[in-house]
Amino acid sequence: MTAHAVPPAPTRPALSWGLVPALLVCLAAPAFFVLQIAWLGWILLAAGLVSAWLVERRDGTASLRRRDEDEPPSLLRDLSLIALGQLIVSAIPLKAELDNMAMLRFTIALGGAVLVPYLVSRYVYRDYAIRFPWRGGGRWTALQWGWLVAVLVLGWLILPFYFITSGVYTNWPVVDTPEMIARLFVGVGAVGIWDELFFICTVYVLLRRHFPDWQANLLQAVVFVSFLWELGYQAWGPVLTIPFALVQAILFLRTRSLGYVVTVHLLFDAVVFGVLVHAHNPGLIPIFLL
Repeated sequence: MTAHAVPPAPTRPALSWGLVPALLVCLAAPAFFVLQIAWLGWILLAAGLVSAWLVERRDGTASLRRRDEDEPPSLLRDLSLIALGQLIVSAIPLKAELDNMAMLRFTIALGGAVLVPYLVSRYVYRDYAIRFPWRGGGRWTALQWGWLVAVLVLGWLILPFYFITSGVYTNWPVVDTPEMIARLFVGVGAVGIWDELFFICTVYVLLRRHFPDWQANLLQAVVFVSFLWELGYQAWGPVLTIPFALVQAILFLRTRSLGYVVTVHLLFDAVVFGVLVHAHNPGLIPIFLL
């Protein structure tokens, strides 16, 4: 796809009534994934969708079906897609596990959280709101290549200190055999790709249709960071995951390229993988300072 797959968002006021339902829907993520209180997440999602319906009803635009080509984006429809994805993800425990059933569970739930909202948007709502522009706006610039190198260097400097001194590496299973190391490699990479498909190409893109870029970015970061918390990035992990989530959205907006943000994420995750193996098997990968 070309850069046109991610159209510029229309100008939106920083403060609007639509922010209330969007905030409620995004706050369901910490309820599901940080507090792990499912009923609270359900209430927040329901409150968000009802309030979105009330906002659009006041404007005379409330509808779950696109009525004509010139109809503006529907906040109710877009938030329902974000809510649907969160509900699917929240149906499984997100504790990092590497056995066959856990990997199958992750594949079905995370895959469904991307696929189902996409299919609903395309074939039920018929507004084609979710797209996956792989190549974006052209060749990568020198600055973009430089950022890829910077990601590796920053990860090498910061991640061992975070994982080992905080002890959060124990949130991942012990990987002390070639099979377990291979499973960890596949799992870390697959979840990294999914992060970009859901949090950036789905949540962020949908929110951009209604709110300024910076505001949509902050809202998607709430969902992104909450998911990573339950996955294992705890203790002072949000100090790292919040800027990472924000920067990934900015990179996607600048490059219009899913391929680029996935590359950044996979490079970061390659260092995560190396650190986890190193933490569980000191001396096996003697490239880290700690």
